[in-house]
Amino acid sequence: MKIIKQSHFGIARKIVSNMTSESWETIPHAVTTYEPEVTEFMKVIKEINEGRTKEEKLTINTVMLRVIVEGLKAAPVLNSHISFNRKLVRGRIDTFEEVNISMPVVLKNGEMMTINVHDMHNKTISEMRDAINESLRRANNSDMNEVMFEVSLDNTLTGLKHGKIAQTVTRLIGSKTGKHKVKTLTGKAKKEYYSIPTTERLTKHDIEQGTITISNLGSIYREWKGECTLLEIIPPQLTAIAIGSIQNRPVVADDGSIVAGKIMPLTLAFDHRALDLGDVVPFMKRLDEIFANPQIIKEWV
Repeated sequence: MKIIKQSHFGIARKIVSNMTSESWETIPHAVTTYEPEVTEFMKVIKEINEGRTKEEKLTINTVMLRVIVEGLKAAPVLNSHISFNRKLVRGRIDTFEEVNISMPVVLKNGEMMTINVHDMHNKTISEMRDAINESLRRANNSDMNEVMFEVSLDNTLTGLKHGKIAQTVTRLIGSKTGKHKVKTLTGKAKKEYYSIPTTERLTKHDIEQGTITISNLGSIYREWKGECTLLEIIPPQLTAIAIGSIQNRPVVADDGSIVAGKIMPLTLAFDHRALDLGDVVPFMKRLDEIFANPQIIKEWV
């Protein structure tokens, strides 16, 4: 077969491939979909945004993050990490008060990056918007190879502390030798880059592991007519959520008639070692309440 192009993984692809491989090798995924009718919900967002400048407007993504945080408050176990030893059959779930969202975003250069937006459980929707925009601003000023190498190195050293010597050695060989060598800054360029204040660029704190991953897949392709059927959970997280594109569909009204409505497909994957569907139900019930009474989101702005 004729090869038309050959490229080697950069640091971002290395990290993603490693984490997703670990996900599918170690986590028994269980997945549920949830399809709320959001016609009135969208009207309320439009009402909130009336008269606001472009910078002040609330995106569907930001409002949905706030809605999901409300769901997590009703089902806090979804916002957890797991520790499991299969040989000894010993497991532990650490449930967090803080909601730190790992959120994939597309940068100006077209690259995909997962940022960690911290402490979202205490923020209004406007504060969430500002936190996300600030992270994006600093991300677009950052050398992502440097940031991701910091995270990768930190993970490697953590593995070394836990006795993973072989893993440490092979990772160093894989990242520092041959055609697969990770290219990072050196000399004057490195010194100049790290002289930039951390208020103006991302650090490993901004892309470290969150407590849950939420991906707005609908924002990548808004004309998408389907829904996400499977997504990976990033260990040691227990849950991953995907937000799909809003779609016009026929819905059944309270009087039994069929009317045109708007559906927003959500997909929730959970680690079956720690969670069952019953653990997810309080999350969905809370979202049911919000979509049935969307005026409530005005209280969270």
